[in-house]
Amino acid sequence: MTQLLEQAMAEVNKLDQSEQDAIAALILEELADEERWDAAFARSQPQLAKMAEKVRANILAGRVRAVGMDEL
Repeated sequence: MTQLLEQAMAEVNKLDQSEQDAIAALILEELADEERWDAAFARSQPQLAKMAEKVRANILAGRVRAVGMDEL
């Protein structure tokens, strides 16, 4: 465990049980959300590769041009 996490846990230990449970629920939800994001990103790789190939083809065909933020 990192020093920062140990410090955070020491502070959490000072809270009453209901507050500790609330923080634990937030942490667990964040971890679950991160797992869902990682899984979704991993599943999207074929689609992202197709999109990247289309962009490369459009660039090579001259259908893409660079524009500045003021030109959007």
